[in-house]
Amino acid sequence: MLDRRQILGGAAIGAAMVGSAGLTMAQARSGSTSHWTPDMPLPDGAADRAFSLDLLQRMAEPVLSRMARGRLRQEWTPEVSPTWDGRNIGVSYLEAFGRLLDGIAPWLALPDDSSAEGQLRARLRDKALQSIEHAVDPASPDYLTWKGEGQVLVDSSYLTSALLRAPDTLWRPLSAATKQRIVAEIKGLRTIDPPYTNWILFAAMNEAFLLSIGEAWDPIRVSLAVRKFLEWYVGDGWYGDGPDFHFDYYNSYVIQPMLVQILTTLVAGNVRMNAVNLPEQLELAIRREQRYCEHLERLIGPDGAYAAIGRSLTYRTAVHQPLGQLAWLGKLPGSLPPGQVRAATMASQRRVFADPSNFNADGFLTIGFARHQPTLGDVYSNAGSMYIASESLIAMGLPATHAYWTDAPLAWTMRRAFGGEDFRKDYYVNY
Repeated sequence: MLDRRQILGGAAIGAAMVGSAGLTMAQARSGSTSHWTPDMPLPDGAADRAFSLDLLQRMAEPVLSRMARGRLRQEWTPEVSPTWDGRNIGVSYLEAFGRLLDGIAPWLALPDDSSAEGQLRARLRDKALQSIEHAVDPASPDYLTWKGEGQVLVDSSYLTSALLRAPDTLWRPLSAATKQRIVAEIKGLRTIDPPYTNWILFAAMNEAFLLSIGEAWDPIRVSLAVRKFLEWYVGDGWYGDGPDFHFDYYNSYVIQPMLVQILTTLVAGNVRMNAVNLPEQLELAIRREQRYCEHLERLIGPDGAYAAIGRSLTYRTAVHQPLGQLAWLGKLPGSLPPGQVRAATMASQRRVFADPSNFNADGFLTIGFARHQPTLGDVYSNAGSMYIASESLIAMGLPATHAYWTDAPLAWTMRRAFGGEDFRKDYYVNY
């Protein structure tokens, strides 16, 4: 259980942040603003950041406060889907930790300051570093499951992605022993043969991380992933997941963000690949992600609801990871102004997290879409999987003074459309 002083302290921070934005904590946590109609005013950037900060703390605190003390396994038994396929439940702890850390890494990397948010960040950063130590220490009760399950390849890549997103914050401060252990665990996963789907990006992400820290890496695994997704591009900003197109959100959960990050790492490392101009491919991948983000924004309804399609719906707002990633990178297209993206994605955050049952009595995420609804889980779904929803918090890595948070909120496409306003038409792009 959380220390009572931590809970009260966190609540005080959240209350101060939300109160300053003109909303009460009860309003922020209940998601009362989720019942907007197109003629109601939109919250400003301060209110949006306060809501995001509260959501970030609610996701992070239960996991990191326990794992930093080596007590996550002892104090949490993750919920599993009714159709659970029987894999080792131990993988769920790596899922929760790796996915959570990847989403909040940009925020943890912000400079220290004396604000309430800054104090929370410093505390959670310390806990994250302590948790990483436990994750790879065989003597720790919270030593993660690194062997015996193919799923480990998936969630190891979210951890290495987090280290790539915030190397000065999450990698360099680690002890030499912990760094060596991480490298050994990641290299040990090369025995896993990934299926011919988005999984090849997980193997490539791990190798890109090894490249970034000067370790021996496997160019073949990276080259395979890059080349195949160039082949699997189906047009208008969408990639197939393997040779077939799937109308789901795996372009959001995995494909678009990881492909851009892997290519960015290769270009930064001056890697050369036969018959592939990597700087040009990085630029092209960003343009495709920008186009995909135009679709994502249009799928958000006037009240923040968005289309519930495809596999892994219980990943909730992780669907908007590409919008947050491009905002963080400063790469949003001109068609998507920051105030518009923030307003749209925050409306979705409020809609999805309005129901308290998204979290259980101990504060952990539950299986569901906009509430606790375990029947929506897939055969691989457990409560640890749900922490990929933190990927929707990437824009928190932009400081509160950034235009993303200070620009006036703008009505997004469907809010304009159903409010009777003019809105931008949309056409296929050929790149």
